[in-house]
Amino acid sequence: MRPDTTPRGSDADTGGAVRRTRRRGEEVERAVLRAAVDELTERGYDGFTMDRVAARAGTNKTAIYRRWSSRSSLALAAYREMVARPDDPPDTGDLRSDVIELLRSVADRLASPSGAGVLRGLMMDARRDPELMAALRDDFVRSEPGTMLILLARAVARGEARPEALVPRVATVPVALLRDELTMRGPGGISDETIAEIVDLVFLPLVRPVPR
Repeated sequence: MRPDTTPRGSDADTGGAVRRTRRRGEEVERAVLRAAVDELTERGYDGFTMDRVAARAGTNKTAIYRRWSSRSSLALAAYREMVARPDDPPDTGDLRSDVIELLRSVADRLASPSGAGVLRGLMMDARRDPELMAALRDDFVRSEPGTMLILLARAVARGEARPEALVPRVATVPVALLRDELTMRGPGGISDETIAEIVDLVFLPLVRPVPR
């Protein structure tokens, strides 16, 4: 992969000659993603452009398009950064409490002004872009399964959940429902009552042991 040699600095601080800093691979990607997140946070999806991201990252559009083929694909990568899952899963000793705590955290990130706006913008673009729609569907399917599977595994060990429920398709249900709520209801946020309904009326009946 060719290095990025975008000019850095100014005539004033380089004695009249523009200094070039060579950046490679991961360093360029991280700079672009940071710039994309900042642009989305400040301007929203409608004001998000490759030109502004390139200027903010101190690189050029060619370097960006080498990694992300479109505005929406870069926005999706930045969105994933914005709503990245927490490092430590809740561990209250009770499945219902664990899931509610996790969903509240996810809901707050998804419903933030920047997160919600980006998601709605991506969904609008996905109606005209089959590749983006496929990427979003894949992203939804994979949403939070690792964390939820940890919670489910603990619940199975405590006898709170059936071993058969310990699969990614079941684990993704709560967060997928949260995203549906957000896209349908808009930026008003997701209430505690909605989270409780998702857990009590949908998720727990899916995973609880069947009474004998």
